[in-house]
Amino acid sequence: MDLTSSDLATLKGERGEAAQLAMELLVVVGRASAAPHLIDIESAHIDGCLFHGRAGLEFAERLSNSGGVVKVPTTLNVSSLDLLHPNLYRGDETTAILARRLMDAYVEMGCTATWTCAPYQLASRPAFGSQIAWGESNAIVFANSVLGARTNRYGDFTDICCALTGRAPFSGLHTDLGRLATLNIEVRIPDRLLDMDLTYPLIGHVLGQLAGSQVAVLTGLDDRAGEDRLKAIGAAAASSGAVGMFHVVGVTPEARDLESAVGDNDLETTVLDLESLEQAHVELGADGGVVGAVSVGTPHMSLSELTRLAGLLTGSSSRIPFYVNTARDTLASAADLGLVETIEAFGATFVTDTCTYVTAIIGDVNGKLMTDSGKLAYYAPANLGLDVTIASLGDCVASAVAGTVRTTSLRA
Repeated sequence: MDLTSSDLATLKGERGEAAQLAMELLVVVGRASAAPHLIDIESAHIDGCLFHGRAGLEFAERLSNSGGVVKVPTTLNVSSLDLLHPNLYRGDETTAILARRLMDAYVEMGCTATWTCAPYQLASRPAFGSQIAWGESNAIVFANSVLGARTNRYGDFTDICCALTGRAPFSGLHTDLGRLATLNIEVRIPDRLLDMDLTYPLIGHVLGQLAGSQVAVLTGLDDRAGEDRLKAIGAAAASSGAVGMFHVVGVTPEARDLESAVGDNDLETTVLDLESLEQAHVELGADGGVVGAVSVGTPHMSLSELTRLAGLLTGSSSRIPFYVNTARDTLASAADLGLVETIEAFGATFVTDTCTYVTAIIGDVNGKLMTDSGKLAYYAPANLGLDVTIASLGDCVASAVAGTVRTTSLRA
């Protein structure tokens, strides 16, 4: 790779031990990805603050103890603890202590304690075309697809290295060519399904299976696919596959038409039809029966989603545990609007700073875990050992009130 004099100085340790180690790792990553050089980034989002074991903690504390300080505005993903509601934690004390040390290490390096998997919902978010280095799969795909910012799929360790140096390898989704679609997915489903929230995580689940790590372009959707629904597509696609970016013709910013999204690439074309959605529904949980708990907001619920949720709850109450995952900043805004009082009066429990599928919060469940999230439905059976049913937000509420699974059929 062609390194600048500043890069070389960092490699020699002239900017401290932490920056030196970070640059050493970025050079290796850059060479592995055939990057010709490094580029400046404007921001970073760190996935490595979620505790998965001592290796991640030791790495973060090594950087922090050797004077590491981020060079660009850097937000933090969900952690393993809810600092606003510590009583929700059901895990062991040792894990909690280590998880808190990991959180503290990243804050000490100058990262902002946002603790959200949806940094694109914060007041300040990347502009179109900005080069960034984000971890967290749903955040990555949203930044690329919906905002038009540019980031590769940065995982633990690499994300903080980019933040400490303010640099990233120029490859993949950072480049013009790397953002062009190589797969065309024609969505051919009844028009009425485009009005249903459940349709979008199911589309995302199929998208991930079909695309893998390719950039795909979707045709057949329209402006009913707003930000929250695009979020649902991307989160599911980044779970069932390794999707880092997708286009929706006429909706996402780099796909004003099919040609804009494809360039000179030869396209493979496949069809996503009603049968595809029904199969996705079965894979993510379409069965009825008793529902023992509900968890919504994976990724974290936006303020508009919390507003919708509150509007569904008037005069009703939940018979079962009902968890609402959201960011602490969003929760504060919702409280100002009176939404929190309404949602808690229904019997719901807010979860911030983390998420119910990665932290021991949900207790014994007598029945199925119901969710509106393709991402939670994909991971929860293995992470939590629970049977899952996926449904729209409205059906999640109706099921919580009834105590049995209430879902709307995809068929007319």
